[in-house]
Amino acid sequence: MARGVPREREKTGDKRRARLREREPKPVPRKAKAGNSRSLASKLAAEVDALREQLMAERARIAELETRVDEDPLTGLLNWRGFMKALGRTLAYARRYKATGALLFLDLDGFKAVNDRHGHAAGDWVLGRVGRLIAGAVRASDVVARVGGDEFVVLLWNLNEAQAIAKARALEALIAESSFEQKGKRYAIGLSAGLTMLSDGDTTEAVLARADTAMYARKRERKKREA
Repeated sequence: MARGVPREREKTGDKRRARLREREPKPVPRKAKAGNSRSLASKLAAEVDALREQLMAERARIAELETRVDEDPLTGLLNWRGFMKALGRTLAYARRYKATGALLFLDLDGFKAVNDRHGHAAGDWVLGRVGRLIAGAVRASDVVARVGGDEFVVLLWNLNEAQAIAKARALEALIAESSFEQKGKRYAIGLSAGLTMLSDGDTTEAVLARADTAMYARKRERKKREA
């Protein structure tokens, strides 16, 4: 007669098999699986959208900060840094496409007296008004910047020397004929504009040196005329 399996061992085997069946993953209904997948996909899509919006906001903030770095906070025009970048691009374009252009170097006459007699707040107001007048008198394609205390520059495109001289004299007349009156005080402000034409092979240093020299020559000329 074959031996039978002891009752105790049968019980032990049954318990072990029962525990293994409990550990096996329960089959998930198809509808539940599909619902969970859609829910997970929706959450991931929402997270991606949120990250994309955050990235766009950061890029916009970086662009704004980069703009401010190149901007004169007093006048809203380009500052020295922004102007030098614009001048470099202009010279490169002129060399490549044989374009014509001119650089005007503008210096205010009588500005020191405003600061000395009426204070820096009055001087800042004058600078802001001058900046707006100059920017409003040139084309949108031209570049206007405040590069020093009372010094401005204008990059003019596609014109000859006679036209550049005419624009320089027109800006001088504009400032001379404009009213600079604030809180019952009138300020006497003038403008001296020197210019140089852009030429092949120009460097930023050479253009700036010629324009600066021309501005001081124009200032001396105006003082002699007024004396």
